[in-house]
Amino acid sequence: KTQARVRYATTRDDAVKQVSVSPYIENQTQWLSKFRTVAGVRGEFYHFDVASDDPRNSGTASDGRASPKLSLIFGPWYDTEYYISLGYGFHSNDARGSTITVDPADHVTPVQPADTLVEARGAEAGVRTGIVPGLHSTVSVFLLDIDSELLFVGDAGATEASRPSRRYGVEFTNYYTPLSWLTFDADVSVSDSRFSDHDTSGPHIPGSISTVVAAGVTVDDIHGFFGGLRLRFFGPRSLIEDDSQRSAATVLLNADIGYKLDHHWQLAAGIFNLLDSRDHDIDYYYASRISASEPVDGVNDIHFHPVEPRQVRFTLTGRF
Repeated sequence: KTQARVRYATTRDDAVKQVSVSPYIENQTQWLSKFRTVAGVRGEFYHFDVASDDPRNSGTASDGRASPKLSLIFGPWYDTEYYISLGYGFHSNDARGSTITVDPADHVTPVQPADTLVEARGAEAGVRTGIVPGLHSTVSVFLLDIDSELLFVGDAGATEASRPSRRYGVEFTNYYTPLSWLTFDADVSVSDSRFSDHDTSGPHIPGSISTVVAAGVTVDDIHGFFGGLRLRFFGPRSLIEDDSQRSAATVLLNADIGYKLDHHWQLAAGIFNLLDSRDHDIDYYYASRISASEPVDGVNDIHFHPVEPRQVRFTLTGRF
């Protein structure tokens, strides 16, 4: 906690040790000239050891699971193939949430520990094509169910396990190389994400982005020169479950240019936030108190981390 940018209290202080092991086995079989499968199983094992400033929130937690996956690939016909992928996955929860027993904000309120690993189930169907010379494109639709979402809690400065969710959407990926030294790429993802249970607080997942665009142009080795431009766009997103508070969009443009001095050395300049955008890197909506005139419980408001201002970074790279 801070007042006038001076720290006066610490909500929690933890040291975390984590061990994870993830073996993977895969089998690829060509059943017919135009049909093949890729089947695999990934094992997951996680172990957390948490030492908290409150001994009641210290402890260890372990969990493991197997995640089978299967892809059916048809083709190619005219440099185009079609696929269907099914599989299980997971996300790991905050280690501190696996051993917590009391709220670190008041050290009184009981808290139920979260599962160490949370299961996810997904499906995807798509088309990959290279029918246009120099252009490689993929279009896919996907569905993802997660047993529990992770949400950021501003007062605790940590994430907590939340409600189950469902996501579905479309992704469009393109790489175009019209010349040996010139490449264009563009990735577009549009999705809808909602909590899948029924709760009066609302179905929207705070912070979940519905539209993402990543695009750029790369130039390589024109008489030793190289460089490029990269665009990143994050669309507006819900900040609270009932969608009454939303963030603005975030747009960033980065650039780089360099010169290969010889086969071993190159000099480059990277320009971050070329347009000196004042957008927000991330937004949260929760209660805070910034003056004595505000209520003791604080005022709900949007809290944000601005994007870094325009910066230029020079690098000298040597390869031997």
